Amino acid sequence: MKVPFLDLQSQFKTLKAEVLAVLEEVCEEQTFILGSRVESLEKSIADYLSVPHAIGVASGSDALLLSLMALEVGPGDEVVTSPYTFFATVGAILRLGARPVFVDIDPQTYNLNPMLLDAALTPKVKALLPVHLFGQCSEMKSIQALARDEDLKIVEDAAQAIGAKYQGRRAGTLGDLGCLSFYPTKNLGGFGDGGMVVSSDNELAERIRLLRVHGSRERYRHEVIGCNSRLDALQAAVLMVKLKYLDQWTEIRRRHAATYERLFSEAGLVEQVLLPREQSGHYHVYNQYVIRVPKRDKLKKFLGQEGIGTEVYYPIPLHLQPCLRHLDYHEGDLPEAERAAEESLALPIYPELTQEQQAYVVEKIKAFY
Repeated sequence: MKVPFLDLQSQFKTLKAEVLAVLEEVCEEQTFILGSRVESLEKSIADYLSVPHAIGVASGSDALLLSLMALEVGPGDEVVTSPYTFFATVGAILRLGARPVFVDIDPQTYNLNPMLLDAALTPKVKALLPVHLFGQCSEMKSIQALARDEDLKIVEDAAQAIGAKYQGRRAGTLGDLGCLSFYPTKNLGGFGDGGMVVSSDNELAERIRLLRVHGSRERYRHEVIGCNSRLDALQAAVLMVKLKYLDQWTEIRRRHAATYERLFSEAGLVEQVLLPREQSGHYHVYNQYVIRVPKRDKLKKFLGQEGIGTEVYYPIPLHLQPCLRHLDYHEGDLPEAERAAEESLALPIYPELTQEQQAYVVEKIKAFY
């Protein structure tokens, strides 16, 4: 049996007629940058998240960068974030000349350990940048309380967590600015790069709108130094089609997670395999289904030989990346992030996955051990 790690072709087959129809409409309209298609998506995402503002940008990476720019983060500032996430999170901080301050993760959720945040604060910290990794929100109550007490801003990296909830509120709406990604592998993925910044703060939202178009409200008059980060109409059209199915796909992902949990239990693997857990008060959307296992690399190779696709997120934590040596972090400084980098393995979890394929995955993991 073949079990690809991700199967976007199967998803496209179910949406082909709808997607091709709207793409043909965009081609007839010949309006490709921003415009009514993007405005419709912005309104739909704002309604979905119950926030007043959603601003389409060129990528999830740009969403992070523009959010920090809107907060005027720059040289001499520090931003507290996770060492266990995709590089874009820290890249946005570094591109503005600021310094990332890493806080170790909770080994169960892979998100920032809120118990360690206080110790990371210095007078230079300007913002907190929690990451809702793999589809589950960070423990935001502690982060929000700290931000209030220390007069700090919160930028949520919700790139992997559209639709996730924390105490009834959607990911991206729990801080001052929330950042979404529409990269094709996300739960709501386009046909290329795309992103969005969401906010309930009128002033910050207007600043994001200004920054994404070279700091210009009227042509050739530039109020601030911005950049070119506009969502295009083709992506917006595709995403509007897919948005209708997002909650349905999320529920299927959640059922797949429950099936994995049952299968691993029935296989007697709960001692060898640490499964993801949905924390109390959370609604996990399982952008990835990440287990922790001994002999991870050997298991990954074995599963590949058996036709099963897997992925490692992330094999080198950020504080040990070669380009970040100047930050003076060392091996052993953030032990939980380092352990996760050595032990974590993502299994297939996409909506089109079948229970037979899931059973085959668990059967082969049992055979390995």
